[in-house]
Amino acid sequence: MVLIFVILVLKVKKIIFCCANSCECAALYLVFIAISLISCQRTNNKPETRTVFRYNESKGISSLDPAFANNQRLMWPDFQLYDGLLEMDDSLNVIPAIAKRWELTANGLQYTFYLRNDVYFHNHAVFKGGRGRKVVASDFVYSFLRLLDTQIASPGAWVFNNVDKSNINTCFTAINDTILKINLSKRFAAFPQLLTTVYCSVVPREVVEFYGSDFRSHPIGTGAFMLKTWREGEKLVFTKNPYYFQKDSLGKRLPYLDAIAITFISDKQSEFLEFVNGKIDFLSGVQTAYRNELLTRSGALNPKYRSRFNMSVHPYLNTEYLGCMIDTTKMANNPLIIKKLRQAINFGFDRAKMLKYLRNNIGTPAYWGVIPKGLAGYSEDVLRYSYNPELSSKLLAEAGFTGGEGLPEITLLTTADYLDLCEFIQHDLAEINIRVKIEVSTGATFRDMIANSKVQFFRASWIADYPDAENYLSLFYSPNFSPKGPNYSHFKNDEFDKLYAASVSELNEKNRIKLYERMNFIIIEEAPIVPLFYDEVVRFYPKSISNFDCNALNMLKLKYVKKVNLLN
Repeated sequence: MVLIFVILVLKVKKIIFCCANSCECAALYLVFIAISLISCQRTNNKPETRTVFRYNESKGISSLDPAFANNQRLMWPDFQLYDGLLEMDDSLNVIPAIAKRWELTANGLQYTFYLRNDVYFHNHAVFKGGRGRKVVASDFVYSFLRLLDTQIASPGAWVFNNVDKSNINTCFTAINDTILKINLSKRFAAFPQLLTTVYCSVVPREVVEFYGSDFRSHPIGTGAFMLKTWREGEKLVFTKNPYYFQKDSLGKRLPYLDAIAITFISDKQSEFLEFVNGKIDFLSGVQTAYRNELLTRSGALNPKYRSRFNMSVHPYLNTEYLGCMIDTTKMANNPLIIKKLRQAINFGFDRAKMLKYLRNNIGTPAYWGVIPKGLAGYSEDVLRYSYNPELSSKLLAEAGFTGGEGLPEITLLTTADYLDLCEFIQHDLAEINIRVKIEVSTGATFRDMIANSKVQFFRASWIADYPDAENYLSLFYSPNFSPKGPNYSHFKNDEFDKLYAASVSELNEKNRIKLYERMNFIIIEEAPIVPLFYDEVVRFYPKSISNFDCNALNMLKLKYVKKVNLLN
């Protein structure tokens, strides 16, 4: 390359020296410079052989410690870095991971897990020789006790609510390197599903203790990918774990990808342009910034993009709703403590029209309570909250506010992402004389106000941590009053509490589902929330990506994904 450049420079000098017309000289000079640049480009731009999956996380990532993975943007990278005893397949069946198999005693109180002996932590200087050491049962004892440590203050401690903590030294026991026992205080049918959450990932004691709180930015797990570099707020890169223990059906070691690169562009329109220009490989969900560009009104992929991108849609265990604070001790002069007013609101707006015009028909109108479509316990044989302004006006009058007379303005708190939905509801409710004032808040402030009962009406959603209706019904169990638990409405109903307590220990699935249906009916009747819609997982990705399957929990597990590099 140097030789080519020298020859070109000599030729250019010769031409300039000999050329009588300065314009001609300039033109010839530019031609030779262009040839030089092309030569450099052909020499340096070799076809990319590595396969890198790139996605954007617009809201940022604050930690890679699985003990703090309490939202989707933190779970997604952790799925790549860590493994637990068990995992879920795309049909949401619990399957082995580091545990080869497990047993449950007849009384439903003790689980025994038999571990693989070929799983290793990622390499790190703390380990002998810098090579990752083998995972043993005592690593899970340490990882699980760490979740329960009040000084760590993990938001995932709740996953072990049903573990027998009467003796903290025996709730988790390593019998030897490959046998782990867990004792429960009471039967809990969904316990294996809880163990598939990111919270229950195994971490190495020596690395965690070496870094302390900085483990958040120096993660070491057993996952298919491992941390390469992290420039916070700019870029996060994972590389393939060459020693990963899982293989595909043909015996090929996973993962297929060489790396994952995550960017942090906050603007959704800019994120969309990066996707269209081939700079990122994945868009998730329906965003206002690009919804009408990517989708038709009926919710299909815009024909102009069908040759370049795939779109996948799958039921999502996510219920979007408005919550009502109904605790009379928390807020004075709050009209939402009146049940018939809450019912009037539920009948007072058109969910189907809202989805059609604001979400291009992505999702299902939430007429039937908190349990989303696709979960056992969901039933359409109950009270239907369809649009009925006449009934809404009647209920408003029965609540003591005929024609809206005497009803104070209700303040609805939301984030900017859901402002359009809230304004739609505001408009429909105004037609029946229910006045709603909308306040927009940012993420941290928004969550604090809801958790600490500082708002009467709020936009919320609940994405299942595990695929069991108990996860949704726990939002209304009175011992779960916020800020300790997720009962943000402070709903209390004695019958509901009794049914909930019975359901969590009921191992017979048919009987448990009947209890779920009854509890869901109570929530519909008492209306502590206003269900909006049952969501759908929507993913957009280029044709070069394959094996990119959806699931109802919207998990992002990239170890099976393949990517073909398209040559220029």
